[in-house]
Amino acid sequence: MPSGAQVVVVTGASRGIGAAVARLAGARGCAVAVNYVRDERAALEVVRHIEDAGARARAIRGDVANEDDVVALFAEAARVLGPVTALVNNAGVSSRPGRLDALAAGDLSRILATNVAGTILCAREAVRRMSRRHGGPGGAIVNISSAAARLGGPGEWVHYAASKGAVDTFTVGLAREVAAEGIRVNAVRPGLILTDIHAAAGDPDRPARLAPTIPMGRGGTAEEVAEAVFWLLSPAASYTTGAILDVTGGR
Repeated sequence: MPSGAQVVVVTGASRGIGAAVARLAGARGCAVAVNYVRDERAALEVVRHIEDAGARARAIRGDVANEDDVVALFAEAARVLGPVTALVNNAGVSSRPGRLDALAAGDLSRILATNVAGTILCAREAVRRMSRRHGGPGGAIVNISSAAARLGGPGEWVHYAASKGAVDTFTVGLAREVAAEGIRVNAVRPGLILTDIHAAAGDPDRPARLAPTIPMGRGGTAEEVAEAVFWLLSPAASYTTGAILDVTGGR
């Protein structure tokens, strides 16, 4: 990110990895737009945590799968916090695990609209505001991918894995497109992380079941992922763009 006060938009920031990223960004002195879709109470709790740390934050509702919501999210973030200098594309959805031959078309559409189109639309709005080509100050984008993009998700989420594979490809392409315009674009690929995404997908015992397959012998935490995300946002990663960083415990 460029020097000076940072304004970070974190999508899907009311829980899990997004909430951890938002809290860490606030702790490091950033102003944070805490995006959420439904759980306003949880988003406001993240905001309270950031404000208690002495930083500014605002909860902003918006569905990243909806273009109008995306445009409004960035406009509101800029209005109340200042020019946006960083984006963490964290919002994502999955479905109940299962084989491809049991996949419902509605689940597929929802996953692609949020995980792929939502990521691209949010990045578009960030580029429009941050790119030096458009008179912006430069900035950084971090996309949240998944180890599933590399492992394929067989028997569980091949469709979800495909959506995250698209995020990886988009990360590399956009990084090269805007590198000369002062924007760095990277991705973090979490592995098995201890959040409520597993319960929401109908498989709350998944982390315990898969822990023995991880070389480090455990699932990771949202806070561990957040540290990797913030490094990529920070000046410490000033010569890093187009990178995809695995946070997977060695899996």
